[in-house]
Amino acid sequence: MVQLQVFFFPVMAHGHMIPILDMARLFASRGVHSTIITTPLNAPAFAKGVQRSNDLGFQMTVKLLQFPKVDGLPEDCENADQLTSPAMFPIFFGATKLLKDQLEQLLEEYRPNCLVADLFFPWATDSAAKFDIPRLVFHGSSFFASCAGEQVRLHRPFKNLKNDSDEFFVPNFPHKIKLCLSQIPPHVRTEEETEFAKTLTEARESESRSHGVIVNSFYELEPEYVDHYRNVLNRRAWHIGPLSLCNRSLEEKAQRGKQAAISEDDCLKWLDSKSPNSVLYVCFGSISKIPTEQLHEIAMGLEASGQQFIWVVRKGTNDKETEDWMPEGFEERMIGKGLIIRGWAPQVMILDHGAVGGFVTHCGWNSTLEGIAAGVPMVTWPSFAEQFYNEKLITDVLRIGVSVGAKEWVAGTGGGNIKRDAVETAVRSIIVGEEAKERRNRCKGLKEMAKKAVEEGGSSYSDLNALIQELSLHPSSN
Repeated sequence: MVQLQVFFFPVMAHGHMIPILDMARLFASRGVHSTIITTPLNAPAFAKGVQRSNDLGFQMTVKLLQFPKVDGLPEDCENADQLTSPAMFPIFFGATKLLKDQLEQLLEEYRPNCLVADLFFPWATDSAAKFDIPRLVFHGSSFFASCAGEQVRLHRPFKNLKNDSDEFFVPNFPHKIKLCLSQIPPHVRTEEETEFAKTLTEARESESRSHGVIVNSFYELEPEYVDHYRNVLNRRAWHIGPLSLCNRSLEEKAQRGKQAAISEDDCLKWLDSKSPNSVLYVCFGSISKIPTEQLHEIAMGLEASGQQFIWVVRKGTNDKETEDWMPEGFEERMIGKGLIIRGWAPQVMILDHGAVGGFVTHCGWNSTLEGIAAGVPMVTWPSFAEQFYNEKLITDVLRIGVSVGAKEWVAGTGGGNIKRDAVETAVRSIIVGEEAKERRNRCKGLKEMAKKAVEEGGSSYSDLNALIQELSLHPSSN
């Protein structure tokens, strides 16, 4: 039998590259030759994972496309994490469209059996079709968020609302999910044809012509929404997650993503000294740049809560900018009680540690699913993208989280003007008390389901098998 070859093409942002690397390794572990398509400055992010798979006897390679030089982006910018303002995002995504010819040259030369391309590359469906190659879309979000976003966009249940605080229910939905007007993406509210809105329209259209969608989730987590997506929205989809669970060793968990700003040993030594479920992990992802005032309120709220914490603070462009937010004497007072990591943190390793009993998260889907797979309850603090939908899954459907009270959709600048009292209350409620215990027990149940889903015979294991089998029967494979 001829070995299947699958190309994986993530958008250049760590929140998309990390799960795609896990996915490519998962495919490789099932005998598929996995090739990751990226650009030179992003290649190092894949190097260790690819090498690890090859050392195990699997087949993985990386192919490079030259990122185009365009006006309006920082020097040597090849990753969305390097963008310094929301205005740069349309320029960046416009630049990625210029990769089309190079991708097609690779497809023509290697003729893979499938192209798994990011949602933000809608043009990839046509590129793959030129060579009769099935294209799968990688969403990077939950079934729940995809279903909610589509129902809100199609039915516009908010169209007669006037005030940002006015609420509405998501129509035609398995659960009663209530949102307020200010939590809806601006382009959906106004129907304004921004560049970003056009990209999403193109993505929906290209998805309808693709082979289907590949989703980082598992059936038992959101069964009504897997069924809703497939049967009500009539989309072909395969759930193969949680992808983070393919990182089994401590080394794999510690080295996932970028170079960590703390050594594995120092981090584990600090956590090992703490009691089970006593530490709060605070992290807002790789994109959001939290305003100085909000960082100050978080610090004051954490201190007032009396809880132990690990707090990941995104590095600024200079040291002064990084430290402006810090209350006087805060770090000295928190010695032994709070650990601040400036830069990238080994998130999966931290969440999996028994001392961690809560997670303050921006509700990005990677972080959400990593928290679920680790069995950790969450304080939800969404700010943009599909994060407000993910929050509702956590708090209203799964009932494993507490909202900090963020209500405003703000691209790239997480925060939402939350005061220290709200931070203190949410943080205490996720760690302390009877309700916290109940949430923790529900989380443990989901953690077990997640593990079973990716084991032989589990829902995600079986869905991936079915997908590989289908690809092997496609005319392009014969």
